Amino acid sequence: MPGVARRTILALTSSLALLSGCSEGHVRFPVTERAQASLPSDVQVIRLDASNISSFERPAEPHRATALPKVGRWAYRIGSGDLLGIVVFDHPELTMPAGPEAKAGENSFRVQADGTIVYPYVGSIRAEGRGPEEVREELRERLAAFVPDPQVDVRVLGFQSQAVSVTGEVETPNRQPLTTVALTLLDAINAAGGLTETADTRRVTVRRGGQSYRVDLDGFLSAGLGQNNPVLRPGDIVTVPRRRAEEAYLLGEIVKPAAVDLSLEPLTLTQALTRQGGILERRADARGVFVFRGKGGTGMTVFQLDARSPTALLLGTRFLLQPSDVVYVTRAPLSRWNDTISDLLPTVGAAGSVDRLGAN
Repeated sequence: MPGVARRTILALTSSLALLSGCSEGHVRFPVTERAQASLPSDVQVIRLDASNISSFERPAEPHRATALPKVGRWAYRIGSGDLLGIVVFDHPELTMPAGPEAKAGENSFRVQADGTIVYPYVGSIRAEGRGPEEVREELRERLAAFVPDPQVDVRVLGFQSQAVSVTGEVETPNRQPLTTVALTLLDAINAAGGLTETADTRRVTVRRGGQSYRVDLDGFLSAGLGQNNPVLRPGDIVTVPRRRAEEAYLLGEIVKPAAVDLSLEPLTLTQALTRQGGILERRADARGVFVFRGKGGTGMTVFQLDARSPTALLLGTRFLLQPSDVVYVTRAPLSRWNDTISDLLPTVGAAGSVDRLGAN
């Protein structure tokens, strides 16, 4: 059992003992009036009702906007290693590559390590760090000395100089070249095969310029935070982490006591109880549905829900559980007597049989 769970359950046991009002271990009600004074100062009991339930229907960790620095509109800049195709209309002898079906690498111009290309008649032209339209304009001006009113088109045929990497909980981690079309975080993840079942979309990281930034991608998908789907930049490294288990624990008089995972979706108190079969009607004291919640190591808050009526269960649909919460449903006093009688019946039956044999 994880250390956090162990500490939480130990605190639960201690608090239950303090909340108990008799030697049989059954809680006296109402708790807030009779037991609060006897509890340690760092333990607070709150009875859930219509007047305060709105304070507990917000998620423990709301979506937040990324701190990734905003940049201007995406514009591709040619880099060393890129392949350029240059067309001079009505002058096929100057067109590289030749013909509309030419592929990258066939008669194209590769940007050299020094960032330049060499073109007939005009010689060396700087391409690195410039957009295709800038190279086109310079080439047009310099060709005008040899060709009347040249019409020039410059295209990037091979995007090889700039890329991003996508790693972690995606189906096919890969390296993706950047092109003239902006590549967003979501597009990059989709191009890597999409997320795995264990991916944590709230804690994606983008490493840029030696610094890592957390990006809550789920905030974009479900809360509409546009800045949480940023346009990626050359050299960005995207890492999708594995989702960590964030559990709440359901104990006591419940049909199926168990831990429930809160990392997949928000879960309310009523949802959690219902998914575990609900409370044991003949054994549970519906007045005593408790949620024990730590305060970061400085105490505990105990929430009490009197679940005897449908109205109370409606309140429970607004109470969001948080990781490490412990839900405990107390036992009804009558149930303890029934258990005692059930345990005694076999003994009493056996003793009666012996007495009858002796009489015979």
